[in-house]
Order: sequence, then structure tokens, then C-alpha cells
Amino acid sequence: MAKRPLKSSVLSVMGRRTKEPPISWLMRLKLERPKLISLAAGFTDNSTLPVDESRRILNKMLGETSLGEASLQYGSTAGDDTLRDLTVRRIRRLDGNLPRQAVAYDAKRTIITNGSQQFLYMVTEALCDTGDIVLVEDPTYFVYLGIMQSRGISGRCVRMNRDGIDLEHLEQVLESIRCAGELNRLKILYLVSYYQNPTGRSTSRRVKAGALELIRHYERAAGHPIYLMEDAAYRELGFAGQQAPSALSVKGAADRVIYSGTYSKPFATGVRVGFGLLPDDLLAPVLRIKGNHDFGTGHLGQQLIVRALESGVYDKNLTKGQRKYHYKANVMTDAMRKHFPESVQWQPPQGGLNVWAEFPRRINTGIKSRLFRKVLDRNVLYVPGGLCYIDEPTRAKPNHEMRLSFGAASENDICKGIRRIGQAI
Repeated sequence: MAKRPLKSSVLSVMGRRTKEPPISWLMRLKLERPKLISLAAGFTDNSTLPVDESRRILNKMLGETSLGEASLQYGSTAGDDTLRDLTVRRIRRLDGNLPRQAVAYDAKRTIITNGSQQFLYMVTEALCDTGDIVLVEDPTYFVYLGIMQSRGISGRCVRMNRDGIDLEHLEQVLESIRCAGELNRLKILYLVSYYQNPTGRSTSRRVKAGALELIRHYERAAGHPIYLMEDAAYRELGFAGQQAPSALSVKGAADRVIYSGTYSKPFATGVRVGFGLLPDDLLAPVLRIKGNHDFGTGHLGQQLIVRALESGVYDKNLTKGQRKYHYKANVMTDAMRKHFPESVQWQPPQGGLNVWAEFPRRINTGIKSRLFRKVLDRNVLYVPGGLCYIDEPTRAKPNHEMRLSFGAASENDICKGIRRIGQAI
């Protein structure tokens, strides 16, 4: 009997399709080159991490046998009930305690996750099949683009203005999808709404309300709900200007808005505690998926966050972080004014961890560009702007921008790194 030839790979379609996320090699470069000044990875500043405060909280928790045992035991899949309640109360307070939208801020609709990235992945897994469509900002958070690529999801880009996506262009994109007979594949409009990674722009309430109204208008032709997924990971890292309320505050948000947030960046990134609020019809499917992932986020980290919130430690540390990032943002933009050509444009950030620099179109900032190589030769790393765009047949992918992070680098390294990039330019 003839032997059947072995397949070259036993990987699934998704296993073969998934590429290495850019964030992985950006982080690996830093580890391989200790002297490298990384203005790429959006890490938080070590000096803002609440080491002493966390030690005191943990010592108290573990000093009581019953409390220590409960903290070191499994929790529920949805997460600690106290933390879920504190989370929705916090979001509602940030939104101005609007009375008419109370149903959107229900602790029972909340899931505590291993960072907000897990929440984004699970929601996308629950809603999207291979070939489905997600609308994204142009540019957008490149790590989410990795989720889309891995799952075989098709992206459509929507241009951005200073206050969020261009609603007129969103309508044009929706209409083009309808004309192509593909609305039945459209599932999500994904927005990074506060101090957007990478551009630093924030989405106004007007734009959130307008976007929700538009996608609702096209639902009948789609034959199913289309969800607005608001990624608010950077919301609490604001240090200038006024914040708009979240999309949860918009009329009709309860059954169409998916809200994603995190305690990692504002408090301690190593804790990896995120959260999300879901419409009722998505809660059970996402909880089932989370049950298969890990049947519950680490209980010790959740209890640490609960006590940090209740004691005021969280807010005190947050204020410290906001001041630190405001100062470092000014250090970076001052250095850019000194060392970059006048033709390079950027907006002073009002929050978050990044500055988005736009170069003349003749200057290529991509991974294979002369500029990237020259900057790397000078032991500096940035995120090429092209990584933040989806491949779109309707436009050439921009390749003349860079994302510069002031989160983790010291003030001295920020100045040296910007000077070296200026020299390379």
C-alpha cells in the first residue's frame, strides 16, 4: 500500500495566516540591543509604577488568612463583582453621571479581562468570521490590525479629522460597501477614542453620536446589528484640555456600543487588568469564549485594583502619572522643535503616550527606508507610521509618518533620541 505524502504543516489556517505582530519585534530589538533608545514601544514610565503602595496593599491582603486565601483562589469568569461595580461607577462619573443613560452603565454587562487587548480579541472572535469587515480609523492602533490579520478580517479605512473620524467619509464608505453587496459582512466600527494611538487625537461626542446614527441607518440593509467598539485604553492618561463623554452616553448606546478600557496603563501595566462593557446580546457569547481562554482573570490582580480604587491610591498615583507624562510630552516636543526641520508637523499631545510626526511625502519613514536604517544605526527606534494603516485598494498606504513614544524613555534619552533622528533626517 502506497504511503500518502505528509503535509508540510499541521497548522490550522489561522496558525499559518497569523504573522508576527510588529510590537513583538519592536520589543525584541530593545532586548537585543540594551543601548538602544526606544521611542517605539508604548510602555509606561517605571517611576510612575506604585511599588510601595502596592506592597502595602498586598501585605495587608496576604496578612489576613481568609482574605489572602480568597485573593489567591480562582474567581469567576466575569470577574470580581466589587471591581465590576467600581468600574461602571467610575466610567459613569467620567461621563458626567448622565441620568438618562443609566442602563448603559450596568455592572452586570461588565467583564474583567487580562488587559484590554484580551477583551478586543474576544469581542472580535465572537462577532467576526473570516472575510467579515471591520471599519477602522485611518490610521489606527496597529496591534488591533494584528488581530484582524490573524482572523482573516477585511478592513475598510475611514479618514480622520482633528475630532475623530470624518462622518461624511464614513457615510461614503458605508454606501460603497452597500453598493458592493457586502453589508452583510460588516460587523464593527472600531474607534480609539481618547488620545488615539497613534495620532493622539480624541473623538468628540458629536462624532460618536453621528457615527452611531450612521451605522444604525445601514443595519436594515446589513440584516444584523453593527456595533461601535470604543477603545478607551488611554482615557485616564489625559493631562490637558477637556474630555468628551464616551459613546455610552449617547442615546441608544446600550444595545450597540462596546466599551473597552484598562487599569494597566493608568496604574501598573504588569497587573494586566482590563475591562469591557457589552450589549446584553453579546455578554453570554463573550463570557463563553473567555471561559475557554482562562475561565477568569487573575484574582490577586483584581483584588489589588479594588483596594487601590477604594483607598484612593489609584487616583493619587494617576495624578502623579498624568503630571509625569505632561512633562515628558513637553520635553519631546521641545526637542522636536529644536532638531526637526520646520517641514515636519505634529500636534502637541493632550494625553496618552505618543507624538505623531508627519513628514513631507518625499521622506519615507518605512521599515525598509534609508531613514529607518540611519536612525537604527544611531541606536534609536521609532514606529514607522505605515504600520498603522490597513492595506486599502482605494488609496496608497501613507509612508511618511512616525509614532514617537515618550512613555518609557527617560527625559535624557528622549532628548538624545530626537536629536539623533534629526541628524538622520
